[in-house]
Amino acid sequence: MMSTFNNLFALFLLLVSNDIAYGVVHHASSYPSHVSNVPEQHVHAPIVEQPLAKIDILKAVIALHESASIRANPFLLGSKGEDTEWINVNLEYPRPTNDDWVGVFSPAKFNSSDCYPETGTRQEASYICTSPIKYKYANHSTADYVRRGKATLSFQIINQRADFSFALFTGGFKNPKLVAVSDPISFSNPKAPLYPRLAHGKAWDEMTVTWTSGYNIDEATPLVEWGRKGHNKKLSPAGTLTFTRGSMCGAPARTTGWRDPGFIHTSFLKELWPDTMYVYEYRVGHLLKTELTIWSKIYSFKSSPYPGQDSLQRVIIFGDMGKAERDGSNEYANYEPGSLFTTDQLINDIKNYDIVFHIGGLAYANGFLSQWDQFTAQVEPISSVKPYMIASGTHERDFPNSGSFYDTSDSGGECGVPAETMYYVPADSRAKLWYSTDYGMFHFCIADSEHDWREGSEQYVWIEKCLASVDRQKQPWLIFAAHRVLGYSLNSGLADEGATEEPMGRTHLQKLWQKYKVDIAFYGHVHNYERTCPIYQNQCVNSEIFDYSGTMNGTIHVVVGGGGSRLSDYTENNTSWSLYKDRDYGFVKLTAFNHSSLLFEYKKSIDGEVYDNFTITRDYRDVLACVHDGCEATTLTN
Repeated sequence: MMSTFNNLFALFLLLVSNDIAYGVVHHASSYPSHVSNVPEQHVHAPIVEQPLAKIDILKAVIALHESASIRANPFLLGSKGEDTEWINVNLEYPRPTNDDWVGVFSPAKFNSSDCYPETGTRQEASYICTSPIKYKYANHSTADYVRRGKATLSFQIINQRADFSFALFTGGFKNPKLVAVSDPISFSNPKAPLYPRLAHGKAWDEMTVTWTSGYNIDEATPLVEWGRKGHNKKLSPAGTLTFTRGSMCGAPARTTGWRDPGFIHTSFLKELWPDTMYVYEYRVGHLLKTELTIWSKIYSFKSSPYPGQDSLQRVIIFGDMGKAERDGSNEYANYEPGSLFTTDQLINDIKNYDIVFHIGGLAYANGFLSQWDQFTAQVEPISSVKPYMIASGTHERDFPNSGSFYDTSDSGGECGVPAETMYYVPADSRAKLWYSTDYGMFHFCIADSEHDWREGSEQYVWIEKCLASVDRQKQPWLIFAAHRVLGYSLNSGLADEGATEEPMGRTHLQKLWQKYKVDIAFYGHVHNYERTCPIYQNQCVNSEIFDYSGTMNGTIHVVVGGGGSRLSDYTENNTSWSLYKDRDYGFVKLTAFNHSSLLFEYKKSIDGEVYDNFTITRDYRDVLACVHDGCEATTLTN
């Protein structure tokens, strides 16, 4: 036991100033009285903030205890190339309470040199200034921890380019006291290329692949080896980006939530054959100066169809999924309880769709940068084999005085930088995340609701250009999407403000939807499902509910924000235009069978079954037909 204490004390000396003497406990705040060992019942209500934000890490004090210990095994991870491992953590503490918790820190050696407030001046009063990447209560899986003072926990650890340590704290989240720290553990190659994300390029025959690694370009050259399955492969170069603490707009992203993002690489795979029976294989890697290449595992994908191509085409759309932890850490069951339901359903159904649109509400990192790695790892079984297209949302972009349209702090100081760097979209500027993309018979106009979209704005001009550019004879299915509800919703939060939309949304945009005959408009932000009738100016313009044929006369608006985050309520008021509502986790699947037939399905994430659906059957002349405020000019001249 004394040997263990000596090891802990050595770490203690790394954490605090060199002049601290043995046996002295340093405080950033007053030491609370010892909590009784009487068992307590923790009632965990839904969490309305990033769980890591609950930890007041700046108040942490060093209180290493001679009889406390925490051990993690195995020490070496990924020896067979794995990027994920399960870790067993055994801990002992003679003064246990129900508020004791274990934090996972990476890098393993956290210390006061990391303390930088928003001003950039070192903050001397704190000893630990980096939040853990995840945590669990000590009694998470050991019911008698308070009685015995011993517990065993299991954590799922992903490769995040650094080593890890496990720290036992008492005093809860508000007054944490560090009583024991484990020896570090590490992946065999922390810098390995990981978590590829496919996305459309700007040309129809181009696919991009983005991935994360620990290799900067002065150490290794990023590249992709790819080609048709069974044929010779070619090499394509990749560009490299990263960002720094100074790129963040505020706390916690540039303070306690900061973590080095590594390096993000993007390669452009060009001149692909249109969607056919051909399957492309690829792997990402880094050519070291020793001429050794570090490769990822091999992935495969199918290229996208030529714009207008007549074939079976299947699209998934949802918003606000967030991330969760399969090991039960971070209390995500109370924060984003449906995230894994949606992820797993899409993984299980991977062969039955072609492209994914995640329209905002991505990682919900909210300024805790470690969570972006964990999100990209969670969706990697999807994004590595299907184009994973994103939209910008509140939790990706919004922060005061940062140029976002909404002056909220939802991004936790990220102000769009991680999302815009981690994911490629075919936008003219990643800082203005609006773009168009084609998938066969579909034309998508993806707006950025976190930048001004009102009439006269730069984005409004782009939206009209995007809607006007489509040839409906070749691409009959015109889809608009944005994160915030710019159309229609009976969300209770909007109703409390006397609205059924994001203020000013319909006022500025409905004339464009009507003029260019948008078929369906999708939104997230509101965490539930809702579908309207074809509607214009608050009035249903088509009496059908499930089987639409001929001219639609208006746009169907769909809220599909039930990807995983805690659910939103509806107002008790009802309207004739709201046809179907579901307060549950789910996603939408669109299936275009040909130029005349489209199937819409809303599926619940828990079982993958269809709970709402409709079809659209029409010919090209129905798209051309005159509708209210959507008629082409005519003349009586012969």
